[in-house]
Amino acid sequence: MNSATIGPNCLSASDFSFAIENLQRPECVLCGSSGAVYASDLRSGVLKTAPDGTQTLIGGNPDAPERFKPNGYVLNRDGSVIFANLGVDGGLWKIGTDGAITPYLMEVDGVAIPTVNFVWMDDLERIWFCVSSMRPRDIPFSTTEADGFIGLIDAKGARIVADGFIWTNECRIDPQGSRFYVNETFGKRTTAFDLDANGDLRNRQTVAEYGAGTFPDGLAFDEEGGLWVVSVVTNRIFRISPEGDVVLLFEDFEPDHVAEVERRLAAGELHSSFVYEPHSSVLLNTSSLAFGGQDRKTVYLGCIAGDRIASFRSPVAGHPPVHWTWA
Repeated sequence: MNSATIGPNCLSASDFSFAIENLQRPECVLCGSSGAVYASDLRSGVLKTAPDGTQTLIGGNPDAPERFKPNGYVLNRDGSVIFANLGVDGGLWKIGTDGAITPYLMEVDGVAIPTVNFVWMDDLERIWFCVSSMRPRDIPFSTTEADGFIGLIDAKGARIVADGFIWTNECRIDPQGSRFYVNETFGKRTTAFDLDANGDLRNRQTVAEYGAGTFPDGLAFDEEGGLWVVSVVTNRIFRISPEGDVVLLFEDFEPDHVAEVERRLAAGELHSSFVYEPHSSVLLNTSSLAFGGQDRKTVYLGCIAGDRIASFRSPVAGHPPVHWTWA
């Protein structure tokens, strides 16, 4: 089977299973060749679920949990973790192999880094991070304030490589290593750049624009170059083909709730607490996805509500992330 079998609304409620439980706000999910599934966890860490169901919390800060709210994260070769912090301290933090949490990056280009939404390691083991907005997270979301930015940490140090985004969210580089993609959640679009060898981004382009109720959050590539995108609020799952065709595979939402989300957003009254509420029948406010299993054809869905992760089988395998063989 290949991507030719993927068509509009090809997923149904019966395709999803929920084998991984006992989580706390598992917004971002990653997988490794060992069969382990990793999820960000409100207990100031990342929860690893082994194939036999054994769970291990990497990190944890019981004395002051409000300081750290891991969202996106990087799995390093040595077993340490770098996470994007939505907690009050903001910045990027590192969980050492001993479990200690220490600052990793707290400013870039002379600017103090506020809460960070996402961090990701590419195939060259460079680290990219996304700041959604310079504004406090407790004020309403905006469809016009383009103050999000993307940063890069490489051999030359840390620097901002692109800005002017409306709520910067997850990012990825295509399997060929030549194009950089990022979701702008409240801009309702997926944006791409040509990627230079030195990490510079140029020729900004809009790859997909989404309609009412679609707020692109997580994304991941399959091995055929298809880009999978998920939307919070509506639990929509899309695949964008290498040719640019956007196909909706699944959705799960309450129309009245989505209408109210759109009304509040247009009025400048939409707060995160309302976005995070689950109003669906199957999924729990889907926010990310990762290809796992031995064949990388099991897709795991992170979410910002609930305590379990949904999964389903894909006809095409995911592109292996850089950490695949050591996680």
